[in-house]
Amino acid sequence: MKRAIFVSLLSFILFPILSQNFTFSDSAKVSLLTCSPGKKVYEKFGHTAIRVNDPITGYDVVFNFGVFDFNTKNFYLKFIKGDTDYQLAVYDTKSFLEEYKSRNSMVWEQKLNLTLNEKRNLLHSLIKNYEPENRFYRYNFVYDNCSTRPRDKIVQSVNGKVEYHLYNEPVTFREMIAQYTGVNSWMQFGLDLIFGRDADKSVSRNVSMFLPENLMYEFQAAHIIAADGAKRHLVAENKILIPKQEEKYSKPLPIFQPVFVCTFLLILGIIITIFNNKKSFRLFDSLLYIVSGLGGIIVFYLAFFSSHPLVKNNFNLLWLNPLNFALGILLWFHKMKPYVFYYQVLNCLLIFLALVAYAAGLQVFHPASFPLILLLLLRTVRWTATTKKDFSLKKKNNRDYYTNSNGLHHHSRKS
Repeated sequence: MKRAIFVSLLSFILFPILSQNFTFSDSAKVSLLTCSPGKKVYEKFGHTAIRVNDPITGYDVVFNFGVFDFNTKNFYLKFIKGDTDYQLAVYDTKSFLEEYKSRNSMVWEQKLNLTLNEKRNLLHSLIKNYEPENRFYRYNFVYDNCSTRPRDKIVQSVNGKVEYHLYNEPVTFREMIAQYTGVNSWMQFGLDLIFGRDADKSVSRNVSMFLPENLMYEFQAAHIIAADGAKRHLVAENKILIPKQEEKYSKPLPIFQPVFVCTFLLILGIIITIFNNKKSFRLFDSLLYIVSGLGGIIVFYLAFFSSHPLVKNNFNLLWLNPLNFALGILLWFHKMKPYVFYYQVLNCLLIFLALVAYAAGLQVFHPASFPLILLLLLRTVRWTATTKKDFSLKKKNNRDYYTNSNGLHHHSRKS
């Protein structure tokens, strides 16, 4: 949820911290830091970290579990497959705050109400985790990320249990994520295409804390229940370290949103179908099937080979068919017409099943998907009907040919 703050940019500040062992006094104060979402894709969901401020030793540092490096070998391939390794890094608090101030993110601080023994447990756990052999972990967007790691470290250090009190309103992963990306955004459209039916499951209170702001709200209302039954607030004090700065924000025009763009493509497809220009609709259909096929290949790979959560059992594959890529090429070869015909019949059935899956509540589709589904169905039916007509005409011509041939043969024998 947070990009790497590259050492090359801050090496003169970070290197001394990164290269030495930590010792904290009993006077150290421990806080949970929550950073509001930013504009970039990897900033959309915010960030969480743990701050340790020790006036005795002079350390004021942030333990950050959200660091990754774009320069890692095969980074993008590993990211798509879900094999990305994140790591724990330690930054000077001032540098950390400056980073978020520069992207105009708010930063909240919640000072934790821990006993001396609990604080020692947490600091020991953090220092142990920061050892080189323990820093790296396999990132998981939902179940193991920069928000869940700090939560688990804090909860595990408590002598007793943490009790949460916020009302857990039923909400799905898809709905929760859309609150940050925006329902009509291209980002959410892309996510809804790769998300399977698991994204439509209700999120439990514990799992919902994979989002930093949810963790902050849950901690604010939480209590620590000690072994003897004593009860105290988990958070002792709240503070805003970086306030939100006013900025001008212009919403994109509706015509550039996914629903409008996809609806325009549907209207264009209808016009081409009505005028029945063979050259135009073959080029249009070829591009349509190739692009949808490429999308299907990505969805297929994520659904069957990726370890990312929420992407399995994806009914979008019924209409976003990977084989469409090959179809878009085969349309140009006349000899392949019989194969195209039989595939298109199957394609019609699959697209219809996709609509049935949505109607049955098996999976939620993005609103922009429906114009594309209807467009693919329209063009697929059109190709099927046209090809069948060509087959019928060819069959009739062959029958007439044989009839005429037999007639001529019979006439010559009579003569």
